[in-house]
Amino acid sequence: MANETHTSILAPLAEKSLLLDIANVQQKKLVAVGERGHILLSNDGNHWQQVVAPTQATLTSVFFINELVGWAVGHDTTILKTTNGGNNWKVQYSNPDLEKPLLDIVFKDPFHGVAVGAYGQFLRTIDGGKTWLSEFHEEFLHEEDKAFLEELKIEDEEAYFDERESILPHFNRIISDGRTTYLVGEVGLIAKSNDLGLTWEVFDEIYRGSFFDLSRTHEGNLIVAGLRGHVFRSLKNGSPWVARETNTTALLNSIVLSDEGRIFILGNNGVILESKDDGNTYSLRPQPDGKSLIAGVWFNNRIVAVSDVGIKNISMNSSGFNY
Repeated sequence: MANETHTSILAPLAEKSLLLDIANVQQKKLVAVGERGHILLSNDGNHWQQVVAPTQATLTSVFFINELVGWAVGHDTTILKTTNGGNNWKVQYSNPDLEKPLLDIVFKDPFHGVAVGAYGQFLRTIDGGKTWLSEFHEEFLHEEDKAFLEELKIEDEEAYFDERESILPHFNRIISDGRTTYLVGEVGLIAKSNDLGLTWEVFDEIYRGSFFDLSRTHEGNLIVAGLRGHVFRSLKNGSPWVARETNTTALLNSIVLSDEGRIFILGNNGVILESKDDGNTYSLRPQPDGKSLIAGVWFNNRIVAVSDVGIKNISMNSSGFNY
């Protein structure tokens, strides 16, 4: 499955290109990934160095389990691994014929991890990525879809396997939260697992639109964000999800927690939401240039975000944001 014949091209303006995810590696290093296999490293968030990647596929997500070992995933069902802090990468898995992107990846330790993506893609490794096996999680199907697949399997097994390839929703984001793993995606999907996704408990539907990120707050509550400015909050005692007012209809991409307790939600059209009360209420802080903020981390007392025009450093002062 692996194919290392195409390497990324070192581009002078890579840090201003479309970037889709960023990882904060133990507050020591930032790693950003994006279009055409671009991988960028920085020790300060201001100065960036592109490294060669063994792919030109668009990379959608990056995750580090420790200071040295990390993975990136993307289009062509590509999975890359580094063992030296992002300086060098190798292809662990690639399946361009599938024509489905992977959208996120998470590990609970250096050996056990899962990658998720479009149309319910779900790949698991138990050996650090030397081998990846596909799983089909029918617990995310509606009952009528389960019945349809069961009937189709009896009538036409080939059609059954074809249908399985596209019947599940997109899995947009997978989040490790201690012993619990959360998954969010299309058609209001929110689920949690206590065994790294071998089995899932699906939350009752609270919204039919897609969700793109979920995070536990400083006080231990949960917030989830998605399409059309939708943000929901659930208290740690297991209370139902409650919609929060955001005063925006922008797509919300990424939740960032600051060191001192604030919550920021980054979105399209330059939208930044700020909460100072653990996600209960939000102030709208639009970015002047209106560019979409796709993902971000808290690093050196500021947000370092990736966007469709590259890296953005965003600092707070008493009146709002400095860029």
